[in-house]
Amino acid sequence: MLRHALAGLGLVLALAVCTAAQAATVPPIPFTRRVLPNGLTVLESLDKTTPNVSVQVWYGVGSKNDPQGRSGFAHLFEHLMFKATKDLPPESFDRLTEDVGGLNNASTYDDFTNYYEVVPAHHLQRLLWAESERMGSLVVDKANFTSERQVVEEELRQRVLAAPYGRLFSLYVPEATYRVHPYQRPGIGSILDLDAATLDDVRAFHQTYYRPADAVLIVVGNFSPAELNAWIDKYFGPLQNPKAPMPRVTAVEPPRKAPGVFNGYGPNVPLPALAITWLAPSARSPDAPALTVLDAVLSAGKSSRLYDSLVYEKRIATEVYSNADLPQQPGEFMVGAVMASGHSIDEGEKALLAEVQRLRTSPPTAEELEAAKNQLIAGKLRERETLEGRGFALGYAKWIEGDPAKANTDLNAIQAVTAADVERVAQKYLDPNTRMTVRYRPESERPKGEAPPAEPAPPKRVATYSGPVFTLAPPDKRQKPPPIGKAVQPVLPKPAERTLANGLRVIVAHSSALPLVTADLTLKTGAWADPPGLAGDVAMTAGMLTEGTKSRSAREIARQVERLGATLDSAGGLEASSVTLNVMPDKLTIALPIMADVTRDPAFAAEELARQRQLALDSLQVAYQEPGQLAAFAAAPVVFGGTPFGHVPSGTPESLPKLKPDDLAAVHRQWFRPDNAILVFTGDITPEQGFALAEQAFGGWPKPAAPLPPPPAIRPNPTPRAIAIDLPGTGQAAVTVVKPGIPRSSPDYYTGIVANTVLGGGYSARLNEEIRIKRGLSYGASSRLAANRTTGSFRAAAQTKNASAPQVLQLIEQQMAELAAAPAGAEELKARKSVLVGGFGRDLATTGGLADILGNLALYGVPLDEITRYTGKVDAVTAPQVQAFAARVLDPKGASVIVAGDAKAFTAGLKAEAPKLEVIPAADLDFDNPSLRK
Repeated sequence: MLRHALAGLGLVLALAVCTAAQAATVPPIPFTRRVLPNGLTVLESLDKTTPNVSVQVWYGVGSKNDPQGRSGFAHLFEHLMFKATKDLPPESFDRLTEDVGGLNNASTYDDFTNYYEVVPAHHLQRLLWAESERMGSLVVDKANFTSERQVVEEELRQRVLAAPYGRLFSLYVPEATYRVHPYQRPGIGSILDLDAATLDDVRAFHQTYYRPADAVLIVVGNFSPAELNAWIDKYFGPLQNPKAPMPRVTAVEPPRKAPGVFNGYGPNVPLPALAITWLAPSARSPDAPALTVLDAVLSAGKSSRLYDSLVYEKRIATEVYSNADLPQQPGEFMVGAVMASGHSIDEGEKALLAEVQRLRTSPPTAEELEAAKNQLIAGKLRERETLEGRGFALGYAKWIEGDPAKANTDLNAIQAVTAADVERVAQKYLDPNTRMTVRYRPESERPKGEAPPAEPAPPKRVATYSGPVFTLAPPDKRQKPPPIGKAVQPVLPKPAERTLANGLRVIVAHSSALPLVTADLTLKTGAWADPPGLAGDVAMTAGMLTEGTKSRSAREIARQVERLGATLDSAGGLEASSVTLNVMPDKLTIALPIMADVTRDPAFAAEELARQRQLALDSLQVAYQEPGQLAAFAAAPVVFGGTPFGHVPSGTPESLPKLKPDDLAAVHRQWFRPDNAILVFTGDITPEQGFALAEQAFGGWPKPAAPLPPPPAIRPNPTPRAIAIDLPGTGQAAVTVVKPGIPRSSPDYYTGIVANTVLGGGYSARLNEEIRIKRGLSYGASSRLAANRTTGSFRAAAQTKNASAPQVLQLIEQQMAELAAAPAGAEELKARKSVLVGGFGRDLATTGGLADILGNLALYGVPLDEITRYTGKVDAVTAPQVQAFAARVLDPKGASVIVAGDAKAFTAGLKAEAPKLEVIPAADLDFDNPSLRK
């Protein structure tokens, strides 16, 4: 897992947190299993409490199966599976899922590729038919192949080449870790290999690996078992397997006999980083549970050994990580760090190895072991809040461990791990003499005269295909999709509320039988309250709540919370701040007083502020090397300059050093008070329980005598600007169009969110259709309409290769204008409304999502029963209303343009569109200045 008390209760709490927390438990996932005559494995998990169903198909082919010279092939094929079949035109999966309020996606791992959907349950038969179609009759033609290859290359640029540490994790770590096994190759591939691929290569790949005998069909949700099995037999039963046997990866990675060093470089590396890897067993090894617990001891949470030592105590790292990557075949174990400013890779390696050695020479403490186990098990519980999460647990256990029942029994194996087991596997696998150290630095530090290693030229052809070639049948010859069934009506939560004597508004909604509770406290104050020149004051105040109180140190807070398997987070945003607790209900009485303590009595110690400030400054160094982050930071002063929203909420390199403990204490004293707060409980909790717990933990929070100051009315009136931020050497350009929007209280709110969803809300929205689907210019294009208390904002964005930035900008502005020029069609409007309604329903189904919805309704003064009216209000929006809204609010002529990237590749093209283009080098940026210049 690359991871990254009140006076009256004091004695009780002190006793509680010193007592071993009860071991966490997770209800098992019930499922049935059968195998069709053609070898297809079917897993079914019934849940009659939901109106939805998840359909997943997992194939036993992953990146390790990429042909030599075709790295990224399995991932490329994942994209092609969303194109046409003989009976379904391209993008039909979006018509069958997103357009009816569902979702679809896929992912490629080293050992498998999984495709998953969530739809209203009465669409189940159609999804089964469609999945059988793409298993048996996928259309692979030149047009689909070319467009998706372009999209994958943009994904590579965005995730790997434009991200400061993308090369480290996606390219260098696997390359350095393995010498023989194909786990060495990057799953996303390389542009050289992708460009070399041919149609024959792709068709042969599908015929070889996409067969029923090497697939698992998983259905989780509300269905009739008899109907489901009849449909599965009808649609999947006739599918045949190829005669040729399935090729298997038989390579065996040889053991390491000595330590090694791999030096990697990147063009936009703000802080040096390293990763240390060792060879490890597969997930089926009896040592896997102990290695998983070892991983958690090292890096799960702020009480973990790596964070406590390198980040908190020594302050030499800004981020630490570990990962027990235990796949189907022997894998690797990694520890690593992104170093803090002024600290070296050598320091990091020494400190990381010292922590590993500690575990090799002495076992973890009982408290550490308990915290690690409870966090692992609580994480599994959170995964099971969603249908797709339960399906993933079953599929992962089937493909990686060989048995879906492991999804349930693995939890017992985790609980059985002893401290001696952790020490033993550390000794067995983490020998410093068999480590590989990957050192990652900026390209400017590459030794003079040393050229980057040349990528070997891929072969022109890796396969010759002579099998059947499917084409899309003429419309009158296509098999029609099966009919939809009778809709299952959702049961909406019924929130109850009460206001305590001190003014704290408490909302409780029992929403789940899954043993999980979210307690979310919203403070109705955000970055708008930052004093002039102190951008980030409120955000730092909120963030510091969990970094020590008058009765607990930061370390004590982390240890007590994480020992419960809970999460406790605090943060400040533009409009509001929050403290959020997620915990199992049997531990809520212990955890909630800790939440109340950090909310009421933070210490704001100077030492802790210095530590958090440095972490924030280092984080900004990283963010300033990412084009998407730079464009987002620039939006606030461009759209809201001269108003309380006109700065970066998290602060800047200029403002953060000015913050003092008194500044934070002043914000907390003025704004963090019960009559300015909303406490929401959701999950496995009744209103009576919630109100009683709120009174116990927060009832003694005193309401100040002084009245609450009124928040400001924010009325932006910006002059449109065109800005290019020059970030030389970055792998992509981020193209952003921004302008003021509408407040949440606007009578046009629902019209606005429908209009935005037509334009850029979802895969099939107009922006993504034009930019990704039709032209392959981006991994994704979208828009967002954010409605705040007295104003709002609109933002449309896409990342693309630098040279394509002018074209992408033109397409964004064109689609904004066209939305105002003509009304949306009836089918399009219906589909985009379904996206909103379906997403809203899925949010209501998780404790965190429901807490967010109820908290936001309360924040903006909207009645809580709005959750029962949401669907009707969305459905009532008309096409003429959408058109009129677009003309009034989304007119591109009144918008500002921000493009961040390697400006030499796009400045000339942008100037043709915007003659008054301002070009600002990234090194000269000052987001505290409305001009954006130092």
